[in-house]
Amino acid sequence: MTLANNDQLRELCTTVRRDIVEMTAAAGSGHPGGSLSAVELVVGLYFNVMRHDPANPTWSDRDRFILSKGHACPVLYSVLARSGYFPADELKTLRKFGSRLQGHPNMQVLPGLDTSSGSLGQGLSISNGLAIAAKLDGKDHRIYCLLGDGEIQEGQVWEAAMTAAHYKLDNVCAILDYNNLQIDGCCDDVMCIAPVADKWLAFGWNVIEVDGHNLDEVLLAYQRAASVKCQPTIIIAKTIKGKGVSFMEDVAEWHGKAPNAAELAVALKELA
Repeated sequence: MTLANNDQLRELCTTVRRDIVEMTAAAGSGHPGGSLSAVELVVGLYFNVMRHDPANPTWSDRDRFILSKGHACPVLYSVLARSGYFPADELKTLRKFGSRLQGHPNMQVLPGLDTSSGSLGQGLSISNGLAIAAKLDGKDHRIYCLLGDGEIQEGQVWEAAMTAAHYKLDNVCAILDYNNLQIDGCCDDVMCIAPVADKWLAFGWNVIEVDGHNLDEVLLAYQRAASVKCQPTIIIAKTIKGKGVSFMEDVAEWHGKAPNAAELAVALKELA
């Protein structure tokens, strides 16, 4: 699924940001900050890069997307709806009793999901398993895995990083949403993750660093990643938590806090 040009992608990014603040406000809970920071990364994938078909969500030759930081599901739900996997009106049911749009993704109830997620640190291991299976089956689809920066404090991530390099999983592309904030504050203060690029290089990965809100850089990075052979790639995307909403930007409090009615009105005005 491809949009004609980057202007359409940018317009869609604004739509997705509006969806994120509206759905978390309607729910009265959720995680807007890390959803807003990942918008360009996910929109770019679904509308310009990944091979997928909303009319056939289980198509065996589709590319896979693993949202390892499952709490950022509002961005994924919005993109899935805007891609045609389910009606956009359903976004308003986020976290409501009986809704398919649960607080963390559940692939058993919602089409378009390739995994259920929520417990941090597991997505890259899942991606490795899918990538190995694809190679054993002689399939050429790719696996994309979105990680949070606070999440890579988890030891399992580094075990998975070693595994992907050892098995030369060039069909794995990890994306790090590097906004440098997690629920308890600045990543550098909670558990310093720097130097991030050097760590992944040392683990045998191809590393690409981009401005995660620059669509040209993001799309080029995905192209470059697909051309690398015998080595997994990580795209380290420098982003801003709460991007697009002035009072949320670079504020750790908005990791897991929903806007109230007054704050929603301000946010929507800024995203007009």
